[in-house]
Amino acid sequence: MRNHPSRQVTDSTLSRRPKRDRLSLWAPHATTVEVELNRHRLPMSAAGRGYWVLDEPRPVAGDRYLFRIDGGPLRPDPRSMRQPEGVHQASEWVEPYSHVRHAEDRFIAPALDSAVIYELHVGTFTAEGTFDAAVTRLDYLKELGVSHIGLMPVAAASGTRGWGYDGVALYAVCEAYGGPDGLQRFVQACHARGLAVVMDVVYNHLGPEGNYLGEFGPYFTDAYKTPWGSAVNLDGPGSDEVRRFLFDNARMWLEDYGCDGLRIDAVHALFDMSALHFLEELAIETDRLAHETGRSLVLIAESDLNDPRLVTPRCCGGYGLDAQWSDDFHHALHVALTAEQQGYYKGFTGIEDLATSLREVFIHAGDYSAARGRRHGRPVGTLPGCRFLAYSQNHDQVGNRARGERLCHLVSPAHARIAAALTVLAPFVPMLFQGEEWAASSPFLYFTDHGDADLGAAVKEGRRREFSAFGWKPEDIPDPQLPQTYNASVLDWREQSVAEHAEMLDWYRRLLALRRSEDDLRYPDRAATSVTCDPEAGWLQLRRGAIDIVAAFADRALQLRLNAGRPLLCSQNATLKPNGELQFSGPGVAVSRRARA
Repeated sequence: MRNHPSRQVTDSTLSRRPKRDRLSLWAPHATTVEVELNRHRLPMSAAGRGYWVLDEPRPVAGDRYLFRIDGGPLRPDPRSMRQPEGVHQASEWVEPYSHVRHAEDRFIAPALDSAVIYELHVGTFTAEGTFDAAVTRLDYLKELGVSHIGLMPVAAASGTRGWGYDGVALYAVCEAYGGPDGLQRFVQACHARGLAVVMDVVYNHLGPEGNYLGEFGPYFTDAYKTPWGSAVNLDGPGSDEVRRFLFDNARMWLEDYGCDGLRIDAVHALFDMSALHFLEELAIETDRLAHETGRSLVLIAESDLNDPRLVTPRCCGGYGLDAQWSDDFHHALHVALTAEQQGYYKGFTGIEDLATSLREVFIHAGDYSAARGRRHGRPVGTLPGCRFLAYSQNHDQVGNRARGERLCHLVSPAHARIAAALTVLAPFVPMLFQGEEWAASSPFLYFTDHGDADLGAAVKEGRRREFSAFGWKPEDIPDPQLPQTYNASVLDWREQSVAEHAEMLDWYRRLLALRRSEDDLRYPDRAATSVTCDPEAGWLQLRRGAIDIVAAFADRALQLRLNAGRPLLCSQNATLKPNGELQFSGPGVAVSRRARA
C-alpha cells in the first residue's frame, strides 16, 4: 500500500459497524416497532440510543421482512442489502458478510498518479445491461489502457431504468443489474484483470420514490435546502447515527464488495457545520479500513466549489480526500471546441481559459464568475495533478443536454481528436466516458422508470421546461419515462468495426499507449508543465517535461515554428517537418519529444 501523505489514522466513535447477526433498526422516536418476518409479526425490543432489535429468531439467508413503526405502514429495511421485488416491497436477508472478498483476492489498486478511469453505466454499457455482461468487456478495457472502472451508482431505486442518482435503498444493489451476487462477481473479475473499481455513491439526497428514511428517524433537515429538497442531516440532533448510516454504507462497498474507492456525488450539497466535517471523517474512516486490510483505497469528490481544501492533506487543514473532478477543464475545452456560452459555459473564453486550466487547474480561483454572478473558487497552489480528474465528457456533461449529445455529435472528428489528446495527455488523471473512445453514435439521455405516474409526468414536464429556455421545442425533448429513451442510450459495440469509429478507437489506443510509455506523460507532474497559446491564431502548446503537445483548433491552414522535436504521434491535418516546423491543414494535434538538455 502506498504511503499517502494526507492520511492519518485516528480514532472515531463512528467507525464500528453494528454486527449484522440479527434484525435491528434505528427508530429513535418510535414507541413500538414490529417486524413482519416471513409473514409472521413479531415485536422488537428497545436496545438503547434509539435502536430496536429482535433477538430471536435470527434471520437466515432468503428470509423476507418488513418493519412497522407505531402501527404505521410496513416498510423495507433502510440497511437492506437486497430488494428482490423493488424498493417498496419486502427486504431479503443477506447472510452477514457473505459478500466479503475471497481470500485469494489480494488485489492492490494502482495509484491514482498513473491511473486512467473509465466511467460506465451498467444498464447501458451492454445490450444485456448486467454486471455479468459488463464482465465480457473487461479484457477490452484492460487492453485499451484503463486502470480504474468508475461505476455509476448501483443502489436500488424505483423501477429498472435510471442513472442511479435516484437511489433510495442505499445498501441494496439494483436487481436489474444482477443484485449483490452480480456486483461481487464483477468486482472480482475486475481484480483478476488488474482493474480497480470506484463506486459512485450519493449521500447528498435520496430519490423521490420509495424514500422512507424520514419515517424512521431524523435523516433529513430543513435547515438547508438542496436542488432535490431537504438536506441530509449531518450536523443536527440525531446526526451521529445518520452519519454512521452513511459511513457504514461506504464501508460496505469497500469491504464487503471489495471496491477500491468511492466517487462521492455533489459534495457541495453535503451541508455540515460540525467541527469535523462529514467528508473529513469519511476520509478518516477510509484510512482506518485501508490500514486494517493493507489495501489502497481512494475517495474522489464531485464538487463545483473550486475549493482545494477537499484534496488538501488533513495535516495542512484540508479534508484529505484523494482527488476531485475538474469541471473548469471540461468547460474551457468544450467552449474552445464548440463556442457554446449557455448555462455554466457562460463567460468561459475557450483556448485562453483552457491554457489557464492546464497550468492552474481552476480557472475561477477567486475571480468573478459570469455564470454565478460573483467571485468563485480559490487557487490550488502546489497540489499535484493527481488530485484532479480531467475529462472531455462524462455522464453529466452528456446526459444533461436536452438530446444527450456526445462531443462527437457536436464537433468534427478532427476536433474530437484534439479533445481526446488534451484529456489523455493533460497533467491530471484522465477519465473517459463509456463509448467516447470510438465516438459512439448512441446519445446518453436522461432516463427514469418511476412507478408513480404523476411523478413520471412531472419529471417529463420539468425536463421540457428546463430546456425550453435554451430554445428547444418541448416535443423535441425525449420523455425520460419512455423505454425507447433508455434503449437509445445503450452502446452499440458493433460500431467499432465501422471505419470512422475504428479510426477514433485507434486514436485513443495510441494516445493511451503513449501516456503509458512516456514517463513525462504517465505521471501528472504539474511542476514540469508549461502552456503557451495564441487564441486569435487558434493554437495551444502544452509542454510536459520533454514532450510537446500542440493543438490547432481553427478550420484553416496554420504553420508554427516551435522547435518541436522528434514526432511521436500526429493526427490527420498535422505534419511535423524535420526542421521543427509544424504544419496544420485544419484542426489537429501533434505530439513530439525534444532532446533533453
